[in-house]
Amino acid sequence: MSGDNRLSSVLHVLLHMAHEDGPVTSEVLAKSLRTNPVVVRRMMAGLRQHGYVHSLKGHGGGWTLARDLAQITLRDIYLALGSPALLAFGNRSANPECLIEQAVNARLDETAREAEQLLVARFADVTLAELDSDIRSRNLRRKTALKLDNAHAS
Repeated sequence: MSGDNRLSSVLHVLLHMAHEDGPVTSEVLAKSLRTNPVVVRRMMAGLRQHGYVHSLKGHGGGWTLARDLAQITLRDIYLALGSPALLAFGNRSANPECLIEQAVNARLDETAREAEQLLVARFADVTLAELDSDIRSRNLRRKTALKLDNAHAS
């Protein structure tokens, strides 16, 4: 069972964008995510509506950050994406009349809701600037530029 990776993907491209000198095209971002530019444009459109990115059309256009990384939290991005499911397990539904199945499903649902609430609350404490600081620390060992063309060379 695979989970929804939009949150991770958006964080990935936003942090790459922070290390670029100008706008980054959907094509370049799509290459870094190994996906289609249309997928990137859809993802970024929601972020633009929430004021996290700008888009510039035409030659020299692309996506840029609209806010400082210290002003954006993981929770902000999570909510801008429409609050995708964070836990990837499901309930058994083979026999809905079974009292055991009902009890198990009810407790799993309740526990999952509580866990997601805790996780989203913790997301509010983590800024993209903190992630960027971690990236910069990791890059000190690598000693290369953090540009997209270096990070995702084929």
